[in-house]
Amino acid sequence: MKKPAFYLAILMFPAFFSCTQGGSEKTSSGDTDSLISSQCFVAVDGTDTADLNIKTLKSGKVSGVLTINYKEKGKNDGQVEGKFRGDTLFVDYTFKIGTENKTIYKNPLAFLKKDGKLALGVGQIQTTLGRSFFVKGKPISFEKGRFTFAPVDCKK
Repeated sequence: MKKPAFYLAILMFPAFFSCTQGGSEKTSSGDTDSLISSQCFVAVDGTDTADLNIKTLKSGKVSGVLTINYKEKGKNDGQVEGKFRGDTLFVDYTFKIGTENKTIYKNPLAFLKKDGKLALGVGQIQTTLGRSFFVKGKPISFEKGRFTFAPVDCKK
């Protein structure tokens, strides 16, 4: 005996689930997540420069744009998304290298906030099932990082 309603329900479940994803960001209380701050930063290391523009939402989520211009290697350009944990901002950096490259890369980054600046950290990264992350239990050094981002006025 066939149960068409049962099979239809199973087929419709993925469609229903996908329709509930995305949309406007909401906090756990159901309110729309509002913008707390928008900040811009610049870092210089010799002939290499970097621009970081971030927006912080009420929920604690941070998103923005990071562009790193390496004189010898070209430009890394992409999006950052993450969250502050204490005084450290942990983000995933999704970026392209150069203008001709179509490959998308995704790496974790950590920034230590100190005296209004953000210091980019260096740590051991591990990749599991195609996802890269900092290795738990291994320290992230903010002294060895090349870039320290100083706040600047945002361009309009």
